[in-house]
Amino acid sequence: KELFSWESLFTLRGFIMIVVGGFLVGFGTRYAGACTSGHAIMGISNLQWPSLVATICFMIGGFIMANLILPYILAL
Repeated sequence: KELFSWESLFTLRGFIMIVVGGFLVGFGTRYAGACTSGHAIMGISNLQWPSLVATICFMIGGFIMANLILPYILAL
């Protein structure tokens, strides 16, 4: 299977993954109070403790998603 192809994007599964992914990005941005770049670049450079915690959580979440959850989803 190809991860990035137009054929897989225009399927029901591809549409659901895009919609759910977009929702999760929007929810995370709103919940964290800024986007990942805003926290990582501006927050840490201003030595803000919440931005450091948020950036660490973003990285942990990304590692878990890329290494544990995404391979399971793509195997279905």
